[in-house]
Amino acid sequence: MENALLITVDFGKREEWTAAERSSELKELASSAGAKVVREEIVRRHEPDPAFYIGSGKAEEMADLCAGERVKIVIFNNDLSGTQQKNLEETINAKVIDRTQLILDIFARRAHSNEGKLQVELAQLMYILPRLTGKGVSMSRLGGGIGTSGPGETKLEVDRRRIRDRIFKLKRELKDLNQRRAMMRKKRSRFSMLTIAIIGYTNVGKSTLLNALTSSDVIVQDKLFSTLDPTIRKFILPNHQKALFIDTVGFLDRLPHHLIEAFKATLEEVVEADLLLHIIDISHPKAKEQSDAVYKVLEEIGAKDKPIITVLNKIDKVEDAVRNRMKSYFEDAVEISAVKREGFGPLISRIMPHISSLTSIVKITLSASDARTLNLIYENGLILKKEYEDDKVYVEAEVPLRVKELLENLPK
Repeated sequence: MENALLITVDFGKREEWTAAERSSELKELASSAGAKVVREEIVRRHEPDPAFYIGSGKAEEMADLCAGERVKIVIFNNDLSGTQQKNLEETINAKVIDRTQLILDIFARRAHSNEGKLQVELAQLMYILPRLTGKGVSMSRLGGGIGTSGPGETKLEVDRRRIRDRIFKLKRELKDLNQRRAMMRKKRSRFSMLTIAIIGYTNVGKSTLLNALTSSDVIVQDKLFSTLDPTIRKFILPNHQKALFIDTVGFLDRLPHHLIEAFKATLEEVVEADLLLHIIDISHPKAKEQSDAVYKVLEEIGAKDKPIITVLNKIDKVEDAVRNRMKSYFEDAVEISAVKREGFGPLISRIMPHISSLTSIVKITLSASDARTLNLIYENGLILKKEYEDDKVYVEAEVPLRVKELLENLPK
């Protein structure tokens, strides 16, 4: 575990997040990456220094601090240019990375699927490419540690042309994967399944909710970005219709644009979903600002106008006064505790109306001995009425549109 110094630069601008709050979130990110944060510094400046970002004098001050605290890595809460990074490393005599590089490192550790690994590598190479000139030989970092997970030493030392070639190849592979995803979504649409994407800020309880609703075993950790690869699980609604819940990567304030670009294939699940469940951790002091950050990402990927149910999670962690205040701010929201499985009834009731566009009422008379067709209706629909007369059975049921087509095409 590397000793880390965190530096947040405050330029005195009025923002939704204070410098202290941004520093606190950076600490969570650093801890998620496996760092031991020994010091947090907030540096106030009017504008960034072109060579050292925090200025040469402050850089030398940080060098003394790092030597005394045995700091091996300095993490900036702001994006650095290649030149700034190189100059800071030479002055401070420690590895220097910025917030984007830290997030990329966490993504590299969390990606398990082939698609996830491709997306992370693409994002890392897009980050590296404009920094090659400034960083020079310092890009070839030997050994392990934070900020080194990903493409590897050889890829970091290749020239611009080879990196561009690799980026082109990765984009083509991800495009192929995206086409396969599109085919899978088309197949789900054919089967009239409601798709529900669970979205929200990182670490608000999305995976916990998915596990509780669908009896799944998705990894749940009290860390930022514990889930990176999307997970899809089936759920049977009260009217016997099947729905698919999709757990997605957590959003973040100031999520780097090229990260969104690299993860477009995964975020496409959000864009194409029939319904979004926006999970908000109301026990977090910045719940409102986290919600705003989610909507900014939704706008960037073209999904802000989709049907959204706002879900206030972790009601078991707050007092009634906080619950009431949050309910007044997030109007028409559903309150739940994913951990304690409270509030699921009202949540499912809010989901049910969205299935209506994917189902239809059928009225059919069958032979009483036609067990196969009767089973098809029972397994996929909700029986509203059933009457026997002689060797016939009359059935009224709510079924998916595809099942209705099958029933209408039965031999007379």
